[in-house]
Amino acid sequence: MNPILLTGFEPFGGSKVNPSIEACKPHKGKIFNGHRVEVVEVPLRFQEIRPTIVGALDRLKPAAVISTGQSGGEAIALERVAINLADARIPYNCGAKPVDTLIEPGGPAAYFSTLPLRAIHKALQEEGIPSKLSNSAGTFGCNHLFYELMHALDQRGWEIPAGFIHVPKLPSQAVAKPGPSMDLPLTTRALEVVLRVVGETL
Repeated sequence: MNPILLTGFEPFGGSKVNPSIEACKPHKGKIFNGHRVEVVEVPLRFQEIRPTIVGALDRLKPAAVISTGQSGGEAIALERVAINLADARIPYNCGAKPVDTLIEPGGPAAYFSTLPLRAIHKALQEEGIPSKLSNSAGTFGCNHLFYELMHALDQRGWEIPAGFIHVPKLPSQAVAKPGPSMDLPLTTRALEVVLRVVGETL
């Protein structure tokens, strides 16, 4: 069967760790409803996001895609919509800092997630894991990846479950910059719940 693609970002902003990719790594090779999980790390560099996700799609031809990234929030944030806009408050790792830039000129203004967000939210709540539905993935790398993912799927006519999820930063990251955090085992378990729910739809 075609795999489930799970992605996370490389570290950024001076941090040596990114909980999104670290929480993805333990799931590589696991099987959910017959579908093996493949994990891809995405560079947080403006010009490399699109070729990385498009390359992974064309190579793996996944049955579903769950992309993740780090946020400053207190819960697993299930993103509903990606917008065609890059406007970075802090530079991408390559130093690019786009302002009011279209991600895909000529592309639609927005794409909605096709993940079963309500079912995922319910399952996470039942597991005692803080989660919420979110209406904004921002305008930095996370939204950029989310939009490029959905745009590539739309161009190919692939109607599969796909979308983006934000995870909180780690407690160790909150030491230097105080704010909400979630420990890595809990974030990892949250992604396992997501994979289970998505797998059940395939």
